[in-house]
Amino acid sequence: MEIKITKGDITKIKCDAIVNAANNSLLGGGGVDGAIHRAAGPELLKECRTLGGCATGDAKITKGYQLPAKYVIHTVGPVYYDGEHNEANLLKSCYQRCLTLASQYHCSHIAFPSISTGAYRYPTSEAAKVAIETIQEYAKDNHDIQCVEIVCFDDYTYQTYQKLIKE
Repeated sequence: MEIKITKGDITKIKCDAIVNAANNSLLGGGGVDGAIHRAAGPELLKECRTLGGCATGDAKITKGYQLPAKYVIHTVGPVYYDGEHNEANLLKSCYQRCLTLASQYHCSHIAFPSISTGAYRYPTSEAAKVAIETIQEYAKDNHDIQCVEIVCFDDYTYQTYQKLIKE
């Protein structure tokens, strides 16, 4: 499995599935969540209304509608308090659940944002470590996903992930 770190707009990535860092309602919000909902069109919100929300650490899948991706995998990352409230395990679970859904839906290329590092205040360096380790661990036993792309919104996030992937 190739792990690619890119900088850009996740709503423009041509792949099988993009991951949405959603809130528990799955009904849209700020940041990447709002951008994905705007780019996908009103059908995405309509489908999300049928899902009954999503627990923190879990993931649910919808069609991609007007996005270049076939699917959107919505996951709810943890709000970061102090690292003592199971945040790392919940974040790890987000990546595991997304990768599992991607495999079940025969996705060979999946794109992730940096989950929980925006409004949920997860320190980027810690979140990146959890993300890379979880993806690498998943790749050891699962070979159906060919490419995992982590799409970073800003320079700091991009540089943080790039540095980790080179270690």
